[in-house]
Amino acid sequence: MIREIQEHRSIRRYRPDSIPAPVMEEILRAASRASTVGNMQLYSIVVTTSRPLREALAPLHFNQPAATTAPAILTFCADVHRFSRWCELREAEPGYDNFCWFMNGATDALLASQNACLEAEAHGLGICYLGTTLYHAGEIARVLRLPKGVLPVMSVAMGYPEAAAPLTDRLPLEAVVHYDTYTDYTPERLEALWREREASEETQRLLQENGLPNLARIFTERRYAKGDNVAFSRKYFDEIAEYGFFNQ
Repeated sequence: MIREIQEHRSIRRYRPDSIPAPVMEEILRAASRASTVGNMQLYSIVVTTSRPLREALAPLHFNQPAATTAPAILTFCADVHRFSRWCELREAEPGYDNFCWFMNGATDALLASQNACLEAEAHGLGICYLGTTLYHAGEIARVLRLPKGVLPVMSVAMGYPEAAAPLTDRLPLEAVVHYDTYTDYTPERLEALWREREASEETQRLLQENGLPNLARIFTERRYAKGDNVAFSRKYFDEIAEYGFFNQ
């Protein structure tokens, strides 16, 4: 498993071959064994393989190749609905329709998604996390007929890779690990941590394509601009409320 983790890469184009049912079951069983708040499993996984539904989801993921070519899209949702319904059945009053429990559900869902992805890669499948889920969570919820108390937090495209993909770079370990207490970043340390990535051929290509002087400007002006960040944040915040997580 260590080998698979070290060799993880995002796959953005897939062969049309479907994932065999026994393999998908193993992936989902691995997901169900993830750590979970209070052993409550506050998540649901919607496995979308039918072409009409995948075609309905694709525009909500901006028709990116990973979403349009993958034979399966797994949507991981924070879900307090199922546990609350069980509590009511047992004449126990649930109190999980609030932001704290949305966060617990989101944590459970993301932990399950990572287990699923590791198991998928161990079977030779490729995966790609679709961050676009947060941009259109309400629309995705309507396509998937999610009730109140259930909201998407992450989607994963999954299938057999069309071709090998390059290994994506990562910052040095010392960039993300702090011992005992947080050590803030001096300008000199930031320069050192990003030096290799900024000097890479990929970065030089991006700078030329975007006509910008540095990689940070690509992030702030092209990929994740402030105006978009604020707009999508407000939209998702409203959807969290719409789907019943702000009732208390």
